[in-house]
Amino acid sequence: MKVLTISTRILLTLLLPACLLSACTTGDLYEKTVTIPRQEWKAAYKPVFTFEIRDTTASYQLYVTFRHNDRYHFNNIWVNLYTLSPDKKQGKAQYELPLASNDKGWLATGMDDIYEHRIALTPLNQDFRFQRAGTYTFTLEQVMREDPLLNVLNVGLRIEKKKS
Repeated sequence: MKVLTISTRILLTLLLPACLLSACTTGDLYEKTVTIPRQEWKAAYKPVFTFEIRDTTASYQLYVTFRHNDRYHFNNIWVNLYTLSPDKKQGKAQYELPLASNDKGWLATGMDDIYEHRIALTPLNQDFRFQRAGTYTFTLEQVMREDPLLNVLNVGLRIEKKKS
């Protein structure tokens, strides 16, 4: 029976968990969250998210992440999402994102008085593909009637490559 050297044991100890973890990845491509200054999201403050797309044959799922405390005044949030593609084409889409319902309360994961939402922008049963490879820029703007929008901690963008 062969005895493993110390360096081989260390290598196996480091590589085996890494291989196991990589096999369990969700296919995340991009995720960035920004902190809202003083927990007051002013309409003039528009977080920008820039990322690279290489695979235009894959389907993607886009999410907005939104974190607030329990003093947030609304059961939804209206946002504009501005896009700039690698070929400099601009786009704009408006979304009403549900945050709570009368039946269930906050539609989020929560701890203590902090709630975090991950809300799909593309319907889960639809495919979304980026048309061109290259750098994309997305800008998120809150368009609520309250300005500044109080009790907002963070907002973000998450883009996942769908598994085939």
